[in-house]
Amino acid sequence: QVQLVESGGGLVQAGGSLRLSCTASGRTSSSTAMGWFRQAPGKEREFVAAFRWSAYYADSVKGRFTISRDNAKNMVYLQMSSLKPEDTAVYYCAADPTGRASVYVRNYDYWGQGTQVTVSS
Repeated sequence: QVQLVESGGGLVQAGGSLRLSCTASGRTSSSTAMGWFRQAPGKEREFVAAFRWSAYYADSVKGRFTISRDNAKNMVYLQMSSLKPEDTAVYYCAADPTGRASVYVRNYDYWGQGTQVTVSS
């Protein structure tokens, strides 16, 4: 089992920055792929970024968001810059012990409870 807890969400003005954190516990290792997804009201959950040995990004956030991980601390981060109102969503941390670093929700076995990010115009 893997437990994930996100933090760092909040309200920010357009153009601002936020850093989300995800604390992982349980059966994780450096080979576990970690991902960030988001879900806006009335929309499906969508891929944002993933990391195993390399980072992968959705086109909508490429160049603005950076995913990173600290294996020693079992932490994953999402640094978000140049935020836009359309980035408003609940952001979820996810883990795939098989290490696929997939863009698909179905490939992640473990999820956090989510943290709200609201970007005002």
